[in-house]
Amino acid sequence: MTDLNNHVILVTGANRGQGKAIAQHLAASGAIVGVGARNYDEAGEVVRQIGEKNSFPVQLDVTKEAEWKLAVDKIIDEFGRIDVLVNNAGAFKRQAFRDMTSDDYQQLISVNQLGVFIGMQSVIPQMEKQQKGSIINNVSISAFAPISRSAAYASTKSAVVAMSKAAAVELGPSGIRVNMVHPGGIKTDMVPENQEVSSYYDSVPLGRIGQPDDIAKVVAFLASNESSYCTGTEIVVDGGMTLGTPDE
Repeated sequence: MTDLNNHVILVTGANRGQGKAIAQHLAASGAIVGVGARNYDEAGEVVRQIGEKNSFPVQLDVTKEAEWKLAVDKIIDEFGRIDVLVNNAGAFKRQAFRDMTSDDYQQLISVNQLGVFIGMQSVIPQMEKQQKGSIINNVSISAFAPISRSAAYASTKSAVVAMSKAAAVELGPSGIRVNMVHPGGIKTDMVPENQEVSSYYDSVPLGRIGQPDDIAKVVAFLASNESSYCTGTEIVVDGGMTLGTPDE
């Protein structure tokens, strides 16, 4: 298991799904994990499951600058540093392009794009002081291989890719690394359970749907010193889905 002993890490959207799995795995790897969530009670429940020795709840609506400031200040006051930020929180809406309103689009921009931007800006000053830090943006294969009725979602994810790469160039001299994970289909509450879905994932090269831990392990690698020469990197975790289906 990747060694993250005493790394101080903030994970957003960590109250369920991929975010919860990421928080649990990082804590099991030795990290001290801030479980960020818009619902503080749900963050507290995850902390109870992980253990208060290795985690703590953080009130964090990623669209609100004031909550970012409070969250980051709290972590720095308590631990004197913040080693890693995992921007995991996201919103998904599948809707025909012609039917999507500007309000619908703005909602996705606020969470998926602006939330990542504010988060990165919030931790950069402390990471610059440390001359070290890792920012990991959990994006999506939709950034480069969108499905139908996902134009708004896919465009917000593509924007995060461009922002991450530009930030990696700019922040590298300060010892700050910025990397991306691109999940494919992952078994969470967002994925319906039916025969059609199951049959589809049987057809991808690795023959199964992804599990939240598949993402968590890659995040742990990017959070650790094992990836110290990686920045601007995109790691695709999709079982080969974007490669096509194997011939029989």
